[in-house]
Amino acid sequence: MEIKQWLKAALENLSQAGVDYADVRHLDREIESITVRNEQVAGLSRKSDSGFGIRVLHKGSWGFAASARLTEASVMDTATRALEVARASYLTQREVVKLDGSQPQRGSYKSEFEVDPFAVPLDKKLELLFGALKVLRQDKRIGVAEGSMSFFRTDKLFLSTEGAEIMQSILESGAGISATAIGDGELQRRSYPDSHGGDCAARGYEFIESLRLVENAESTREETLALLAAEPCPAGKTDLIITSSQLGLQIHESCGHPTELDRALGTEISYAGGSFLTLDKLGGFRYGSKIVNLYGDATIPGSIGSFGYDDEGVPAQRFPIIKEGIFVGYLTSRETAPIVGGQSSGAMRAQSWNHIPLIRMVNINLEPGEEDLSLDDLVEDTKDGILVSTNKSWSIDDLRLNFQFGCEIGWEIKNGKRVRMLKNPVYTGITPQFWNSCDAICGRSEWRLWGLPNCGKGEPPQTMHVGHGTAPARFRNTEVGVKK
Repeated sequence: MEIKQWLKAALENLSQAGVDYADVRHLDREIESITVRNEQVAGLSRKSDSGFGIRVLHKGSWGFAASARLTEASVMDTATRALEVARASYLTQREVVKLDGSQPQRGSYKSEFEVDPFAVPLDKKLELLFGALKVLRQDKRIGVAEGSMSFFRTDKLFLSTEGAEIMQSILESGAGISATAIGDGELQRRSYPDSHGGDCAARGYEFIESLRLVENAESTREETLALLAAEPCPAGKTDLIITSSQLGLQIHESCGHPTELDRALGTEISYAGGSFLTLDKLGGFRYGSKIVNLYGDATIPGSIGSFGYDDEGVPAQRFPIIKEGIFVGYLTSRETAPIVGGQSSGAMRAQSWNHIPLIRMVNINLEPGEEDLSLDDLVEDTKDGILVSTNKSWSIDDLRLNFQFGCEIGWEIKNGKRVRMLKNPVYTGITPQFWNSCDAICGRSEWRLWGLPNCGKGEPPQTMHVGHGTAPARFRNTEVGVKK
């Protein structure tokens, strides 16, 4: 691999120039995206790109440069530019950057799959999507039926002046459908298996087939139509049961982002805010009830939040974030981990070769509760409440404290039974109060890992793929509905 030799030579030159540290990431990426709407192909693209980025630490200051020109001259020039940026950064240095003692790794990682989606004919993919949409459109009140698929292949080489040499290959697949019903001045939408594009996994085309889009289109259509005549979600305080797909986004916004240490330190704040989880809260702050256990885990097979090594070459790992309701751990990097007296949790990732790595969520998961507790059992145990599912909208403040979530569908619960469907359910809360009101979590059989391929952070913005595993859970005395 000629490019590898050029990159190694560039790192050797940087070492001889006296830098503290340097690393390089070379990426090849291929992306296919398909969108169909009603009887038409609304979007179709297949693209690939390749390039490398070099990060340099010189006198405690960072420099970064990247290029898509894969020539020896370009590699050497890019390394020189990265060093020049580091030298310029040193002139305005406020604090000296020091890395933790993570040991350099040499290894490889490859996600597992059965069927390469890029080898599946386009006609077969379109036939599946249009088959699902045909079922959705069997009622004239469905004004818009949509379906989509997306596939990602990423091959990544990482090298460092410390001697790291890592090769990774990750394949991801995702799909989903949705129906929008119109009638009597109402517009309602249902999605399957989740909103905002469906679900995504680090698997092949077999994952798309496992979603059974065509088989689930009829129930999706019927729920959409039923929402047109459903009663609106009442306003007030009640017990709230949240299904796993919506709870996954709740975890993302109110647990994942505030535990990113760069946000807590105020070094990554302009795009989407900071965090209420300041350093003084680590190890003693009651974040949730005693049954709330959250952990980061980049080692789970098949998730888009998993990998072998992060973009600093740190091995993927599992680590606690909330233990029995107490906040015990941040998502960290080699630079930030020493500030809280630890080693990197392996959470540094970049969108592509031309982006500098940031602290990003891995799989942030809620541990399941009682092993034999099903969603039906939880409903039966609830005297008066509301069950909500599938995200429609969300809003959360800059510190990740005050939030509001809207869902596609809800059901009123009376004396342990679902008595009626509700449209436009909304719930609000304050993060620690909300998680402290959690009194029941379903068991492992109800636990599911969801893929979220559109997590935004950084300026300029970077989009990252993350995962969230959870089972349905109940939250007592939660504010729901819209007050008049």
